[in-house]
Amino acid sequence: MPPPASTTGCDATLNEVLVIGAAGKTGRAVTRALVARGVGVRAAVRAGSRGIPYAGELVRVVTLDLVTGAGVAAAMEGVEGVYHLAPNVHPDEVAIARRVAHCAVTEGVSRFAYHSVLHPDDVSMPHHQRKSEAEGAVRARLGSATVLRPAAYLQNLLGAALAGRIEVPHSVDAPFTNVDLDDVAEVAAHVLTDEGHAGGTYDLAGPERLSVRDLAEIAGKVLGRSVEAVEIPLQEWMTGPAAGLTEQARDDLAAMFRSYDREGLVGDPTTLRRLLGREPRSWRDVLA
Repeated sequence: MPPPASTTGCDATLNEVLVIGAAGKTGRAVTRALVARGVGVRAAVRAGSRGIPYAGELVRVVTLDLVTGAGVAAAMEGVEGVYHLAPNVHPDEVAIARRVAHCAVTEGVSRFAYHSVLHPDDVSMPHHQRKSEAEGAVRARLGSATVLRPAAYLQNLLGAALAGRIEVPHSVDAPFTNVDLDDVAEVAAHVLTDEGHAGGTYDLAGPERLSVRDLAEIAGKVLGRSVEAVEIPLQEWMTGPAAGLTEQARDDLAAMFRSYDREGLVGDPTTLRRLLGREPRSWRDVLA
């Protein structure tokens, strides 16, 4: 893993980056971070997507189909960089990564970043393992690709905290090093626009080791009102909030929650701190 290069400025080598999955919260954040650096973005969404990509003069929306590969090569034509984010817990993620990486090679893309997950080799979580296999598929075609492995986002729990009740289908005492989404997006912009990140693999963990109970307590102090931390039975989650998911997605996420019960999801914040060149944002920062 190469050492992080200085992130104090942009090398301005890229004119346009294709952001795949641009209508989701991660894609929107990455697009926003690239635009802040003056980089044009092709915001790729699937046809009929209800999500709305980040808008601006430097953003152009394109459509593609990751499952069939239709439109992927056309979307990459002429871009210098690609940020690839697959749909959440998608069963075909490895094949999608293989197709996207193949197109990137064919189109002569100079920089490629793949959005993975913290601890992708944890076999207790099937969708993490698919991320690991997808990393391998990308590396087999693009040895220069950069892999980002973020922890769970602090923003995933922000709305619940603001509403006064953080409800999760796993232990509220399990430890996490959740990360700020905008910090992850800033790193994504760095690795695509600064030199020195080719072939790098970066764990992106937040600076605090906190349980959901801790997060609720801190939120209560920051917001000045009560915030509950509530553990609901996994079966209740499966027949309630998760009822509209596919069986595969529901099973994958249930396996993840069981893993959280055992050990949470914890990483080392050192790499994120070095890449940002500053202290990563805390839960209090996000709440504020």
